[in-house]
Amino acid sequence: MTTASRSEADTHNRNERDLEEGIVTDLRQRETYGSYLDLDRLLSAQHPVSVPEHHDEMLFIIQHQTTELWLKLMLHELSKARELLAADDLREALKPIARIKHIQDVITRQWSVLATLTPTEYAQFRGFLGTSSGFQSVQYRAVEFALGNKNGRMLRVFDNHAENHALLLAEYERPTLYDEFLRFVARRGLAVPQEILDRDVREPYREHTDLIPLIREIYVNHHEHWELYEACEELVDVEDNFQFWRFRHLRTVARTIGWKRGTGGSSGVDFLRRALDLTFFPELYSVRTEIGA
Repeated sequence: MTTASRSEADTHNRNERDLEEGIVTDLRQRETYGSYLDLDRLLSAQHPVSVPEHHDEMLFIIQHQTTELWLKLMLHELSKARELLAADDLREALKPIARIKHIQDVITRQWSVLATLTPTEYAQFRGFLGTSSGFQSVQYRAVEFALGNKNGRMLRVFDNHAENHALLLAEYERPTLYDEFLRFVARRGLAVPQEILDRDVREPYREHTDLIPLIREIYVNHHEHWELYEACEELVDVEDNFQFWRFRHLRTVARTIGWKRGTGGSSGVDFLRRALDLTFFPELYSVRTEIGA
């Protein structure tokens, strides 16, 4: 072998990693990565409807499917956080809340992928979507319900799908994350107004100004209420992140379709803009005006 040939062989070897002897390569009759994750079904769940099929529709489908997977996990974590708060375990409850914040970061950043879809590209397959719309996402509505933005009229949207209706109804009738937190605060001996503790949890949460002095006490004397103080800031993070997601959604829609109506019949950008006025934990923001005033 010439020197040049040996050099080429050495280069090839350096770019090839040998399989270690213990690595399993015979996957017959075994649980595998693909079977555990049900990848055959997951990766065959993308069904473009445009004719002829438009290249960018795959991006549109996968963007929304992955968001739905993250929403499923967010609901899973919101449920756990509420269970732990109800069991008086605030410290453990902060772990799923922290995970929710990371999920929010991921689904917000992935709007930048969809934003690569230009108006011209989207227009070539948008008409094939019919009346399908993100407005119809039952998991998104369930997350909003879990955080306090409840709206009984949304249940009608899912009357034709028993499983989705049952999911949303369960969240509609369940205490929100803020409800469970305030109940925990009351059990810690702080004077949460009784009307809040007794409120109808099916109603959207609305600000109670008589709660603000209690929240102010937690913030001003945070060394005495450190865990509650930390939890308040974690909840503020969750709401801020949700608003960042809403705003990024709005801007992505604006750059892709402008001020057209949404496929589901909404006013589009204007409808999304009004969502920015919604709040989950109003007293945690109002207290900031009181502190140091």
